[in-house]
Amino acid sequence: MLFLCYPRCSTCQKAKKWLDEQGKEYVERHIVEDNPTYDELKTWYEISGLPLKKFFNTSGLMYKELQLKDKLPIMSEEEMLKLLATNGMLVKRPLLVKDEKVLVGFKEAQWEEIL
Repeated sequence: MLFLCYPRCSTCQKAKKWLDEQGKEYVERHIVEDNPTYDELKTWYEISGLPLKKFFNTSGLMYKELQLKDKLPIMSEEEMLKLLATNGMLVKRPLLVKDEKVLVGFKEAQWEEIL
């Protein structure tokens, strides 16, 4: 299981604590220092079945600075994936990848159900 997080993010800290309390084994990856690649994001997006917008950290400063609220609706999937691959701060976190499952953000009930 791959756990992508930003260590200073409180939601990531809660998710990590939950994983540890559940005794789940995972590989932790710093989402900014080791940003997901275009190919990884494309694969995870396809597996997840979620709208691509769900992969954006819509509450982040960078999202607001780049005015992505207005730009995303007119961008192609390819453009969005390329943009996400440029900076981990744009990616919604935590991101958990396990086999054919991808969880974006931390919702304890959803994580319990899937893990």
